[in-house]
Amino acid sequence: MSTTVLLTKADLLKGVPAGLRGQLLQTYSDIVRNFRERRWEPAELDGGKLCEVVYTIIRGYADSNYPQAASKPRSMTQACAALENASPALPRSVRVQIPRMLIALYEIRSNRSVAHVGGDINPNHMDAVCVLEISKWLMCELIRVFHAVGTEEASAAVDSVVERTIPVVWKVGGNLRVLSPDMSMKDKAVVLLYQFVGPVQERDLLRWVEHSNGTVFRRDVILVAHKAKLIEYDSTARTVQISPLGVRYVEDFILT
Repeated sequence: MSTTVLLTKADLLKGVPAGLRGQLLQTYSDIVRNFRERRWEPAELDGGKLCEVVYTIIRGYADSNYPQAASKPRSMTQACAALENASPALPRSVRVQIPRMLIALYEIRSNRSVAHVGGDINPNHMDAVCVLEISKWLMCELIRVFHAVGTEEASAAVDSVVERTIPVVWKVGGNLRVLSPDMSMKDKAVVLLYQFVGPVQERDLLRWVEHSNGTVFRRDVILVAHKAKLIEYDSTARTVQISPLGVRYVEDFILT
């Protein structure tokens, strides 16, 4: 029987020097934040920065000698291709799969009118989606390799890296408030849960949305959202957690 490994942000990549690790986590957070704010060009530019940090980490892993901070190779394509000649004892992901993804991601940064003028297409949502998904895949692979965990555990750990904050939610006096009076109770609940990677107590969510009746709130809001797979409700623990579908719902329909 396999054991689920729960990794927190503080646990991630501890074998990597603090400066380099900090660059990785910050750059990935910037990509996610810029994407959520629909700032396509910064998101795509940060994808290039992430390439440089990830390349530095896997090169250090291959050489058993990490630099303190990331640096840009003279040619990202040639540098990544050279890793394929590293020791076969290294994981294939480090030698082949991650480097090839870096080449694709760096191509968007360099030749799609992001870092330089003259590309054949302006920064756009489609390219930003590609940057975001490749970036998350790279982060998951690093965690999977460095911590010897499965893809599900790695993905959950990556989700813990980014603090989900949105302007419509205000933190005041130990409470959270949705600054949109016309928003439905269901949407308020999902938006509030979007702030958290893990489960939230039902009683806290009830207090935050300022619903007057706990029984009605559970029946008409929580269970309805649970049936729609926007959230997961644990009726025994009385906890509520946003689902991946709920995250997409907030980002595609509420934040736009």
